[in-house]
This record gives sequence, C-alpha cells and structure tokens, in this order.
Amino acid sequence: MTIQAAQTALVLAKRLQADAPASYVPPSEGTRPNTQQVLPHTIVSGTRGYIEKIVFQVNGCYETGWFDGCAVMMRRLLEVLIIECFEANDIALKIQNEAGDYFLLDRLVQEVLNEPTWNLGRETKRVLPNLKDAGNRSAHGRRYTAHREDIDRLIVDFRIACQELLYLSELK
Repeated sequence: MTIQAAQTALVLAKRLQADAPASYVPPSEGTRPNTQQVLPHTIVSGTRGYIEKIVFQVNGCYETGWFDGCAVMMRRLLEVLIIECFEANDIALKIQNEAGDYFLLDRLVQEVLNEPTWNLGRETKRVLPNLKDAGNRSAHGRRYTAHREDIDRLIVDFRIACQELLYLSELK
C-alpha cells in the first residue's frame, strides 16, 4: 500500500467515523414500528399524539424482542388511558393525591374498577388486574425477565381493556 493510498483510507475512515453516529441514530421523535403485533394502530389513530406514540413503542418493543420494555409500555398506556377516563368525566380529583399528582397504577386500577360514573365491561374488570401485574413484574421485578409468550398471553386482554378505556375517555 502506498502512502497516498494509506492517507486516502485514513481520510475515508475519519469521514465514516464522523458520519456513522448521525446516520445510525434514530430520529429524536422515534420511529414507527414495521408491525402491529400487540395493538393495531387503528385503535388509537386520531386520539392523542402521545397515545399513538406509546402504541408505536409497545409494538416496536415487541417487534425487536424487548419484551420487558413492551410490558412496561403496555402498563404506561393503561395508566394514561385510565387518567384520560377520569379527566374526560371531570372527576380527575378522585385519582390525585393532595399535591395533585396522579396515583400509581395499582391505585388507578382500583379506582377505575370501583368508579360508579361508568359501568366497565365484565372482561375489562377481569383483565385489568392481570395486565397491571404483568407490567409491574417487568417494571419492578428485579429478577424477572419477560418473554414473548408472556406478552402473547396478554394481547387480546390488552386490546379489550384499551378499547373500552378509549371509549370511556371519549377519545374514540
């Protein structure tokens, strides 16, 4: 190899090194997943941008095999949708502490199940505690790691709960 060829190679390597981080980093607002294996986007389409982005992350985590991330994002979506229900019915104070902060998911699930303003469907009443537990295991279980089968068992229940909460929150 000549000195000129080595210098050219070094210049090219430096350019690649400088360009690589910028070209391989996803955009700051995130990306859409290629699939919708957990929750079809049409269920949340036209609701709120942040809800749609959470669903992108739920599906994206599943698609890439990040099953704890998927369960945590499922948990987050349930929290958001429960809060939306209370806000849409002007009863958000029922799920806030004295400082005005919303309760954590455990208490939110209790409150949505016991709220007389609406009549949750039998299926949603049955599945919400299980969905909460699955999300909590992935978020807080020190030695727990979710697998695809764990998420697969939750998909139908998750869709049932999300659809009902979207209707109760008047977002659909």
